[in-house]
Amino acid sequence: MGWIIALIVGGVAGWLASMVMNRDASMGIFWNIVVGCIGSLIGNALAGPLLGVGGSVQEFSLVGLIIAFIGAVVLLAIVNLIQRGRVR
Repeated sequence: MGWIIALIVGGVAGWLASMVMNRDASMGIFWNIVVGCIGSLIGNALAGPLLGVGGSVQEFSLVGLIIAFIGAVVLLAIVNLIQRGRVR
């Protein structure tokens, strides 16, 4: 059950991040889920040591969604830098 929750939260976080970074037209649902899940890993890696917080994969939490969203925005900013040489 934890993987299903992780995919749903990853999809929502990736979709929100793609809306904020103006990449929604170029991404489908699959890439939103991928960006959200990878963003969640990045967010947890950053938030754990810096803030002492982290989201759990086993249950939904608002903190976990926010951390995944921030990580996804960071990931999309890095992708924008690599692809276009600037952050939108």
